[in-house]
Amino acid sequence: MLGQEIVLIVLLILVVLVVLRSIRIIPQQQIAIVERLGKYHRSLSAGINLIFPFIDRVARRLDLKTQQVSIPTQEVITKDNVKIRIDTVFFYTVIDPKQATYNIFDFVQGIQNITASNIRQVVGHMELDETLSGRDRISFELRQSLDEVTETWGVRIDRVEVVDIHPPIEIQASMEKQMKAEREKRANILQAEGERQAAILRAEGEKQSIILRAEADKEANIRQAEGLQQALILEANGQAESLRLIANGEKQRIQMLVEAGLDERVLAFQSFDALKQMAQGTASTIFVPTDAVGVLGSLGAIAKVFQTASTQTFDTSES
Repeated sequence: MLGQEIVLIVLLILVVLVVLRSIRIIPQQQIAIVERLGKYHRSLSAGINLIFPFIDRVARRLDLKTQQVSIPTQEVITKDNVKIRIDTVFFYTVIDPKQATYNIFDFVQGIQNITASNIRQVVGHMELDETLSGRDRISFELRQSLDEVTETWGVRIDRVEVVDIHPPIEIQASMEKQMKAEREKRANILQAEGERQAAILRAEGEKQSIILRAEADKEANIRQAEGLQQALILEANGQAESLRLIANGEKQRIQMLVEAGLDERVLAFQSFDALKQMAQGTASTIFVPTDAVGVLGSLGAIAKVFQTASTQTFDTSES
């Protein structure tokens, strides 16, 4: 009985081992290469897979996700004999696990070697300035050269990037000086342009100011002239109105004298009285019109009449 139990336990252990060796669990985005008796049999996809134990074996597991690999720093000589160091990185994806397993021993190492050799070839035809500004060109040519080789390896090159380019220290120092000089040049140009714009704006402002002042002076002169014109018109109208009123007053006075029945002798006497008042003034010379001479003659006649009248009155009083 004890021997049978031991045999059953051994058989049970063998069954468990067989089952465990028969079951293969493959994670997502991975694939396994199965060989049967040393020859490729099939590829196991993600999930639970069954194989024949002791006959089949998993030769290799491959990751189907995009992988990133950095290439060691490469020293390259440019077309103008400048030694530079370039850091690159490439991204790849396994698209055919069978080819990636059996067509090359280590496709990652192969990609690194091809990249290193092609970097020297590509950069060797470029000058330093072209290399520093032509990263896209370097990446494109590297990817083309890698695609031609990795197509048979079951690997797709998704992207090649030039991470950094390290020129010699003395070249970096001269480039920094050149960049500094260029920045100072641009700064001076911008400053000169700013001063030029400021001068133009100041000139435009002064021009506009002069124009506005001239227009203001013109408007002031026009308004002043219009004011003087209005003042002269008003003054002339006032004088004309004054003369008209004086003339009307004189006309009315003469009419009143005529209506009162005053004869020429009374008028002549009034004219003589007016001349007497004029003689009392400060003027040393008096111009008498020709008409006034006749008036004075009439005054003489009037004086004789008065003298005759007074004599007769005196004689009458004596008698």
